Amino acid sequence: MTDRFSFQLHATDGKARTGAISTPRGAIRTPAFMPVGTAATVKAMLPESVAATGADILLGNTYHLMLRPTAERIARLGGLHKFMNWDKPILTDSGGFQVMSLAGLRKLTEEGVTFKSHIDGSSHHLTPERSMEIQALLGSDIVMCFDECPALPADRDRIKSSMDLSMRWAQRSRDAFGDRPGHALFGIQQGGLEQDLREESAQALRAIEFDGYAVGGLAVGEGQEAMFSVLDFAPDQLPEDKPRYLMGVGKPDDIVGAVKRGIDMMDCVLPSRSGRTGQVFTRHGVVNIKNARHADDPRPLDEACTCPACANYSRAYLHHVFRSQEMISGMLLTWHNLHYFQEIMAGMRDAISAGTFAAWEADFHSTRAQGDIDPL
Repeated sequence: MTDRFSFQLHATDGKARTGAISTPRGAIRTPAFMPVGTAATVKAMLPESVAATGADILLGNTYHLMLRPTAERIARLGGLHKFMNWDKPILTDSGGFQVMSLAGLRKLTEEGVTFKSHIDGSSHHLTPERSMEIQALLGSDIVMCFDECPALPADRDRIKSSMDLSMRWAQRSRDAFGDRPGHALFGIQQGGLEQDLREESAQALRAIEFDGYAVGGLAVGEGQEAMFSVLDFAPDQLPEDKPRYLMGVGKPDDIVGAVKRGIDMMDCVLPSRSGRTGQVFTRHGVVNIKNARHADDPRPLDEACTCPACANYSRAYLHHVFRSQEMISGMLLTWHNLHYFQEIMAGMRDAISAGTFAAWEADFHSTRAQGDIDPL
């Protein structure tokens, strides 16, 4: 156990990297997928069940927690780790993405963002300084600087203006974060799909100096091809000796493509949200358990999977409990999805260490191509 935050790169294979982030609350094996615990819980899962899938770290959401139950209340109750019974590392986002998505309910200025709560319409003001304060009250191990994230597509002038503002907010976030041994602050690169703007952003972040760097402003409507085109250059613009985090990604093939291009960390609500809506990710493709074809199927979701859903239940049973709107449906399908995502990460870590990532990736895609994907 360490009392400091650090990153060790263990092996590379092409641009793909494997290593470990050391924190006082434990190590984070990279590449890492972070399940999303938006409101201090990964929906339909117990914390120990999330850990059993292989997750080393969770993501919490500043926007939602500041509104309910409030960061101050969580701090009084001992911090987010104790509050949600999770003793491993937690990364909190800054709240910027959720606030920016409120559209007509917010007002943006140089100082920050004033917005109305989606819960009760109450007015709130979020600035880089307030975001750092909230994340400190929560006690998160990895803090994200406050930024603006415009939706894509957007014109170059809009992207440039937003990036410049985010870099000014990055400096204010760094100043407000201060010196917190054992805790890390990540900067967020912006610049849309523009290589030169992303380079300008990366240089500004390097000058400020952060403990890790995120590729922000992707997975916001641009599509996989455009996202990969940015990832072909964006990770290379960031420091090699610090973790690189792609925010809000994604589907299994998005994750594999991101790691192939040099990304170390990812998060997404997809495995838990899909589990609750009957969409299941397997080695062979997507299974929509709601479809009638599964009603008499005695097979597991994935015969090679060791999660409780696959080890103990048939597709027919899972179809039945989903159609019956039983709570166990969301629990089992979410567990399976999170287990599968962590299996992907473990497989990539092993392949990168062995220098066989290209073969692993080819097998990953060919196995999925051989399966049958249910219609949505």
